[in-house]
Amino acid sequence: MDSPPQHEDNQAFVSIDKLLEQHGLNVPHIFQADLQQGYLILSDLGSRPYLSELSSATADPLYQSAIDSLLVMQKIPADPAFPKYDAGLLLRELKLFDEWFLHRHLGISAPVWLPSIYDFLIDSALSQPQVIVHRDFHSRNLMYQPGQAPGIIDFQDAVIGPLSYDLVSLLRDVYIEWQKDEQQNWINYYVSKATQSELLSSDQATQFPRWFDLMGLQRHLKILGIFCRLNYRDSKTNYMNDLALTLKYVFQVCQEYPELEPLQQFLLDQPQIMAIT
Repeated sequence: MDSPPQHEDNQAFVSIDKLLEQHGLNVPHIFQADLQQGYLILSDLGSRPYLSELSSATADPLYQSAIDSLLVMQKIPADPAFPKYDAGLLLRELKLFDEWFLHRHLGISAPVWLPSIYDFLIDSALSQPQVIVHRDFHSRNLMYQPGQAPGIIDFQDAVIGPLSYDLVSLLRDVYIEWQKDEQQNWINYYVSKATQSELLSSDQATQFPRWFDLMGLQRHLKILGIFCRLNYRDSKTNYMNDLALTLKYVFQVCQEYPELEPLQQFLLDQPQIMAIT
């Protein structure tokens, strides 16, 4: 791996990799690392991401295997050296929606009440059990390896944060869509296993669907901003093809919670947004 140290936090990658490997997760093994020059020799997890392997026939075993690995990661004791997914970081992410999706892409101003929606989402995130969060635990960062747990990559931005975050990344993936009943079956699988392993109490298990939905909305608002930033700042235009599914998830959650009705109506009132969907 050629990872220029002026652009990448190689020490974070190495530290997190060793921690995850120590607990039995399938991550690249580091044979040698020259952090000053940014050169690492790693084991190869192959070239078959989950996204290329998922189908109606394979989804159940693949997602159950991914959830099993996620639970192992969440059971790892929180390292105080990890950054915190705190209110400040959650808010900075949400503001990407204002800056890049609303202002830069659509040319409209954020409504004055939008910070109250952000506070609502942040309060929900911080009320959850806090665990190691990969932050991009989805079909492009899980590598299919026959007979093994999924290979996990792109974990260098891991933080300590909300329990539901990585499951949302996995099941409401902006690169592939599943029906609500399929999502619910995998959520139930996760909640059952998380309760058995005492990551969730019985009361928290009841609260989990709400946490999951609101965490998903935070993530998808952020992603709308990130995809537009990648387009306008970095000339990576292909991400704009994924705005429609991301918006679909936003509308699905807004429809379920009265507190989000202003956001839903605001989005419905924008012809440019309805043209995307």
